[in-house]
Amino acid sequence: MHQVFDPFIKIFSTSAIRYFLVAGIAFVLCYVWLNEWLGASKIQSKTASRHDFKREILHSLQSTIVFAAIACVVLYSPVKNITRFYTTPHAYPAWWLYVSVVLSLIIHDTYFYWTHRLLHHPKLFRHAHLLHHRSTNPSPWTSYSFHIFEACVESLVLLVITIILPMNVISISLFVLVAFVINVYGHLGYEIAPKWLRKTILFEFTNTSVHHNLHHSKFTGNYGLYFRFWDRLMGTENPDYVKEYDRVQQNRINKKGATI
Repeated sequence: MHQVFDPFIKIFSTSAIRYFLVAGIAFVLCYVWLNEWLGASKIQSKTASRHDFKREILHSLQSTIVFAAIACVVLYSPVKNITRFYTTPHAYPAWWLYVSVVLSLIIHDTYFYWTHRLLHHPKLFRHAHLLHHRSTNPSPWTSYSFHIFEACVESLVLLVITIILPMNVISISLFVLVAFVINVYGHLGYEIAPKWLRKTILFEFTNTSVHHNLHHSKFTGNYGLYFRFWDRLMGTENPDYVKEYDRVQQNRINKKGATI
């Protein structure tokens, strides 16, 4: 019993601390300390209420419990035998640690795109994904605000990734951290991407906060998590995305010019 329960407590505690640190720092910076300075970077003019924030935090903690439980099943139960999870430190070269994190993000983006579209099926949307979409104006606290069913679907990506890629505790931890930081950025409610991004190749295949914010406000399109690849390939990217991104960035430029 302790072989599963002890790791569960450790994973849940670490995940909860990470949630409050990353989402909390982003929230305090954007919504409290730098609110006026970042005002022109706000994607939607309205602001979510304290009731919304409390709801999102409670559901995020619920999702964290689910994530921790499934991680324990994948990594500390007989299910581990069908994965490529390894514990021997030198089983793979040091460079593989970082390559595996990048590959896991690519796998996750594909998994997320298709499961996300599935969750938008009318029956699944009404009974599960609608809870996440109650946050029509997302904030950092929205990042893990899922229905239990959706939390299960989201967390099963760990099983998919570890079946495909050799991963250890360090690479999994890095993957989860990077994924969550990007997730918080996607739900930030502010566009903080540097202005030079617009004229680079990176803009053509990576997502921005505006990209995901449009999904929350319009309820359709922009299903990708990290990249624009699947949305552009499948024709599901919001046709107003680039125009909306340019609008927010122009607001930032105008405000900067007004203060000179």
